[in-house]
Amino acid sequence: MPGLKTEDMKVQIEEGNVLVISGERKRPEEEKDGVKYLRMERRMGKFMRKFVLPENANLEAVSAVCQDGVLTMTVAKLPPPEPKKPKTIEVKVA
Repeated sequence: MPGLKTEDMKVQIEEGNVLVISGERKRPEEEKDGVKYLRMERRMGKFMRKFVLPENANLEAVSAVCQDGVLTMTVAKLPPPEPKKPKTIEVKVA
């Protein structure tokens, strides 16, 4: 996400374990000596990406860090469920 400010990015988790990353890249306008220059190195406009997270993702422990134009998402896993122990049923004499 080079050239994008953190306030222009939006990271959300929707229902069904869907991670949504969206934002808008605006046109940079530079003015030097009364002349306007427009530099376009990357696409401009709105963008959105959706990723389906696995069922064992801990949605409460999702974090996002943007450093030097690189967005790093960290999604922790939930511990595996403990195996169910068999239930013993007592056999009564009739």
